[in-house]
Amino acid sequence: MGDPLGDTLVAESGSIRDAMLAVDRGASGIALVVDDGGRLVGVATDGDLRRALLGGAFLDDPIGPTVNRSYVALKAGQTRSDVLELMQARRIDAIPIVDAGGRPVGLHLLRAVIATVSRPNWAVIMAGGRGSRLRPLTDALPKPMLRVAGRPILERIVLHLMGFGISRVFIAVNYRGRVIEEHFGDGQELGCSIEYLREDEPLGTAGALGLLREPPADPLLVLNGDLVTNVDIGALLAFHEGGRYAATVGTRRYLHTIPFGCVETDGDLVRLIDEKPTVSRQVNTGIYVVEPAVPAGIPRGVPTTMPQVIEGLLGDGERVGAFELEGDWLDVGHRDQLDLAREGS
Repeated sequence: MGDPLGDTLVAESGSIRDAMLAVDRGASGIALVVDDGGRLVGVATDGDLRRALLGGAFLDDPIGPTVNRSYVALKAGQTRSDVLELMQARRIDAIPIVDAGGRPVGLHLLRAVIATVSRPNWAVIMAGGRGSRLRPLTDALPKPMLRVAGRPILERIVLHLMGFGISRVFIAVNYRGRVIEEHFGDGQELGCSIEYLREDEPLGTAGALGLLREPPADPLLVLNGDLVTNVDIGALLAFHEGGRYAATVGTRRYLHTIPFGCVETDGDLVRLIDEKPTVSRQVNTGIYVVEPAVPAGIPRGVPTTMPQVIEGLLGDGERVGAFELEGDWLDVGHRDQLDLAREGS
């Protein structure tokens, strides 16, 4: 067998015929066009080549005028979810991987990104809140539909889940839920299945779980709909299943520096002055995994929060895991956090 990457390469000095042969050999719908030093200078898809021929070009004409030099490429090490998000945003099926010198070293294919991991887990995204703290931005839009880098936050979450092999997603909707439903439909355009849990009144961050029409067969992922994150969902699920927890809370280390000197006393005596100490706490990220039996214990139509669910499990003596999440994470429920997400994107 040939080299899958090498099969797609064609010299910048080559012909349209050479590029078509590269597309055929690589079976990836794309030819990577390189200069004499092996550096990527552009790409030519099968569609580019067909359009050139239909426009009057001949097979032996130089490939140069047909090359798309405004191509998208990535360095190695990108997460699957990041690659999928970029593919969906640009509506492309292949992205070259280049080294520090601009030489192609690999190729991301949409079919491979989607098929690499397929998980049976469902995800429920809580997207029914009013987002009052973000008014007037949320007067016409539900909070999860606010845009970061040109894409609704909720769409970013769905694509992130798909990047980890989760293809069945439930979205809990209430405030301006029609905006969400009209944008996503049944999820087919994104390549997943999306169903809606419609709240007649706000049910909190867990109440919508009682609206599931059937119990999940595998651990269920539950997320708030106002998160901008690239955390490793696969690692979270593996931790939960490996620890055999009733629920797992995704946590994040939060550091707060007290802007004063803190005085420790023993009665009237000063024992220690700690100047502007930094306090470290684990905070709740709004990302959870729960066992299939947990949603069945949530009354239908009763407002419930996930912290209440966790407290109930602890009260029953159940084991609840804490998994510290790595990667980017922002809760955009406050305007300053939304601005930070937009600045960093």
